[in-house]
Amino acid sequence: IDLSFKLDSLSLIFSLIITGIGFFVYLYASEYLKNEEKLSKFYIYIQIFMSSMLGIVLSDNAIAMFVFWELTSISSFLLIGYHHEQEKSRYAALQALLVTAGGGLSLLAGFILINTISGTFEISEMLIFKNQIITSNLYPEILILFAIGAFTKSAQFPFHFWLPNAMEAPTPVSAYLHSATMVKAGIFLLVKFLPLLGATQLWYYIIGIGGALTMVIGASIALKQSDLKKLLAYSTVSVLGALTMMIGIGTKESIAAMYAYLIAHSLYKGALFLCAGIIDHGTGTRDIDKISGLRQYMPIAFSASILAALSGMGIIPLLGFLAKELFYTSVINDTS
Repeated sequence: IDLSFKLDSLSLIFSLIITGIGFFVYLYASEYLKNEEKLSKFYIYIQIFMSSMLGIVLSDNAIAMFVFWELTSISSFLLIGYHHEQEKSRYAALQALLVTAGGGLSLLAGFILINTISGTFEISEMLIFKNQIITSNLYPEILILFAIGAFTKSAQFPFHFWLPNAMEAPTPVSAYLHSATMVKAGIFLLVKFLPLLGATQLWYYIIGIGGALTMVIGASIALKQSDLKKLLAYSTVSVLGALTMMIGIGTKESIAAMYAYLIAHSLYKGALFLCAGIIDHGTGTRDIDKISGLRQYMPIAFSASILAALSGMGIIPLLGFLAKELFYTSVINDTS
């Protein structure tokens, strides 16, 4: 196993999201958790997570990527269960670990099957064997194993249930792991292996339709939520479904739209999670039925929330507008 790394445009975008948003989460956490007795543990856990995420997006060796993949599951388990004295936190942490680590084992099996055809674990060398892989009798099994790995990590249907439960984690964790980074690892995996496994009918149906179902289900459940963080979590599930659907379509236009939407969502949803944390920290509740009129008490949080929400709605001239226009255009062109 070679610990080889490669920086390309895809890994660069994800690396900037991981480190850029991570920087602001660090600053936020220093104030949000300043009264915590075990704050040093939080920083250790989140540093392990950040390093593991960078390992995923930069690895050119499949087995090394798998190791980093599972390290994100372990560090996520520690962060979700940060308040381990609470039963809900322990339950949510264990559930997330079982789902995402199980998906990681599925991904490992997919890597091993590709190796039986290509004879290599180097991802850049696997591309040489694209025709042999997609025409192989093992191709359906490989694609299903990859889909399970990606779907569990990115909370796609039917594995979407673990993400809202993970909101038991402190808000900085929710903003970083469950909005901007960890849940995007599955998206990264699908884009990374699109040139190798994509452009087939099976890819279109499994990835594209799976993403579309998740998008609709996530949005529908989000409408019923009164807890701010769970509302944001289910809307995140919906966006992750939209990103997966665009990868399933697999055209240059849809992938460009996916990149724009990926960046826009990481920015506005991370900001909304942090604002939800400010409200929770200041009022002691996240129930939207019990809080109103906070504008005069939290003017900065109010302004940030409005800007982030407008971007999420796709209002001109914010980045969310561009991302959603590209998304609609790519889907319309594909159906036509």
